[in-house]
Amino acid sequence: WISVSASESQTLEVQPGKEATLLCTNVSKSTGVATWFRVVNRSKASCISTMTSSASNPFYCDVFSKKTFEMSSNTSTVSLKIKRVDFSDSGLYFCGFYLEGGTILSVTHLNVEGSDESHEDVDRKSKTECDRITMLTSVILGGLTVFLVMVVVGLVVKNRKLQTAASEEQNPQQREV
Repeated sequence: WISVSASESQTLEVQPGKEATLLCTNVSKSTGVATWFRVVNRSKASCISTMTSSASNPFYCDVFSKKTFEMSSNTSTVSLKIKRVDFSDSGLYFCGFYLEGGTILSVTHLNVEGSDESHEDVDRKSKTECDRITMLTSVILGGLTVFLVMVVVGLVVKNRKLQTAASEEQNPQQREV
């Protein structure tokens, strides 16, 4: 059983080359796992770093994360510092806590000034892509339905012909009359 609660949402604007610090309220206080994720390619959540308690050292999910990111925690906040912000750092970041079977998320949208895509553009492109996928799925399912109806009709016709032929073989007298 997993319970998810989105508790916070914020937007952070920052200039390229500067440092950015993303913050979320530490709901775990001392125990519980805190993790920072980032949405990659608009569909996949990619782990950045994890801490098992406010006193523990962070675990960085890949080798590049430690050079780029710095995670820290105290009793009131969990932070993720991006040391030199780049346009590619724009996007959605999630701070998640796993506490006794439940998950609590805090969402931060990082907007690097001068990046070519705003949050609205990303939403519009995602909606357009979803609409295209829905249309393609509808066309494929429609074509498949027509094909299957043709197969069923063909089988029904073939079955009737076989039944008629079998019936004529059993009753050859009716043919002669």
